Amino acid sequence: MAISIDNRKKPLPRSQRKTVNRAVQLRRDTDDVKDISISLMDMDSTIMYYFTEVIKPTVVDNGETVKVPVMYSSPERWAAVQKSGFMRDSKRQLILPVIAFRRTGMEKDSNMPVDKIDPEEPKLHWQFEKKYTNANRYDQFSVQQGIFPQKEYYNVAVPDYMILSYDFIVWTHYIEQMNKLVERINWSAGAYWGEPNKMRFRTNIDSYTDTTEVSDKERIVKTQFSVTLHGYLIPEAYNELAGPHTMQKHLTPKRVVIGTETEVGVAPLMDQLAGGEAFPDARTLSGGDSSTSVTLGHTFSLKSGLGITLTNEGDAYDGSEAVSHTISLPQVVNTTANVQFNAITSSALLLGSNTITSAGVDGNWSVTGSLITTSNLTVGGNATIAGTLIAQEFHTEYSSGSIILTSGSTQFGDTLDDNHYFTGSIHSTGSFELNGYTIDEISNDTSLTDGSATAVVTENAVKQYVTDTITATEDYPIYLRKQYVKLFSALVGNNTASFSAVTASAPSGMTSTTEHDFLFFINGQYMEHDAITIQQASSTFYLKVDTDSIGYELESDDEILAWGKFNS
Repeated sequence: MAISIDNRKKPLPRSQRKTVNRAVQLRRDTDDVKDISISLMDMDSTIMYYFTEVIKPTVVDNGETVKVPVMYSSPERWAAVQKSGFMRDSKRQLILPVIAFRRTGMEKDSNMPVDKIDPEEPKLHWQFEKKYTNANRYDQFSVQQGIFPQKEYYNVAVPDYMILSYDFIVWTHYIEQMNKLVERINWSAGAYWGEPNKMRFRTNIDSYTDTTEVSDKERIVKTQFSVTLHGYLIPEAYNELAGPHTMQKHLTPKRVVIGTETEVGVAPLMDQLAGGEAFPDARTLSGGDSSTSVTLGHTFSLKSGLGITLTNEGDAYDGSEAVSHTISLPQVVNTTANVQFNAITSSALLLGSNTITSAGVDGNWSVTGSLITTSNLTVGGNATIAGTLIAQEFHTEYSSGSIILTSGSTQFGDTLDDNHYFTGSIHSTGSFELNGYTIDEISNDTSLTDGSATAVVTENAVKQYVTDTITATEDYPIYLRKQYVKLFSALVGNNTASFSAVTASAPSGMTSTTEHDFLFFINGQYMEHDAITIQQASSTFYLKVDTDSIGYELESDDEILAWGKFNS
């Protein structure tokens, strides 16, 4: 039958063809292992199953146990419930008790990020091996030799880990009924919800909100709460027979391992088939028993290393005939020989009963003669020296450090928390330095007139200086406590007021008494100091006022008060 030119199609270029992996193109219609898919409906069904079959909500009404129905609300019913606050049946009757829920949202679980790279051919899989595969159903492995059975593997795509949110509303007649339901629901919080032998999802219940509505006809107790479900999605849409699958099947190749290879000519084989001798010219190339010779296709030879002598060095060995080699060393090595090496690298050296390592010597070590070391010498125990110990520096450590230098100087301690104890007297010639301050004298100057910055005074000098100072200043408190108020006795003209008072004299060492030690008031008003001066004449105290500065003159009916350091 001729093919019409119009029906012929041009093949696609290689650049437009899809990459085909024949290793995963296996028939799946006869498998007893089905593709895995997890949908949103599966997780909604998990919620419904767990409430109806595990929690089994019931209430007691009029002495009878009533099963509480659980309903998944459609968008229209949920909107009506949100608007009216309760649920009605088709006859507009209240449904009590009842539990209604609805999925309100979902989001990716950020704690378990998964990037499948290509949704049509996921790159992330969980792999598991099926214990038995039909590919080996005719093989009897107990009698077969050198045959490795096939293995059947399945790669399941890693799902999208999601967090789903559900809102629940529970209605009952009485608070006691509501309490029983909430207790049973809350007991299941944090568990894995799901049907037996199916997917299970971890859930958690957030806070509960209780409300009670009372009207003339009905009394409704309502509780709202949210459920968070940690689920995962594998869409069924990618499991079509002709398309990619979320679970891929793989079979390992069956292998036959041949331990012995025999070379046989065609003519002897034909003679054997005709009834002649069985393969008289057959030659075994590998395997067989211990008496069979082996000919190597790739020969090998031995070469001596550094310090080793080898006979027949470099002779090729192919198994057709024996090759003898003698390996020898340039010196005798046995338990009685004296062996000499240029250098030895070892982690430990055993000499008699002593072991020498990089950390030290384990055991007692005796040296006859001189011991010279160019680095540090550490003694973990006591050191007894019968002769003279000569050192450029001498350090002692017992909770502190001490150093005796060749110049004669001595350093005690190395940190500020070191303590040094002396019993007896300390004789020092020279200076003493403490925290950067130099002390070269202990002074007994009772007047402290030297003013030395490098002297420390004695107790006697301090006591005498303090005593003299206290004696000189014992009048200070008396003077400081003197505060008296005086009323003027007469006016001298229109700018001077006289007081029958005597000012207090300041003790030696204190500032003399001035007008700043007084406050003056005229008719209850403070008089500024920059417009007044004072004068003491015998037993009369004068207040002189600069009328031009203060702005007024003194009159006989004015009341002038003085407050300050009067003698009495």
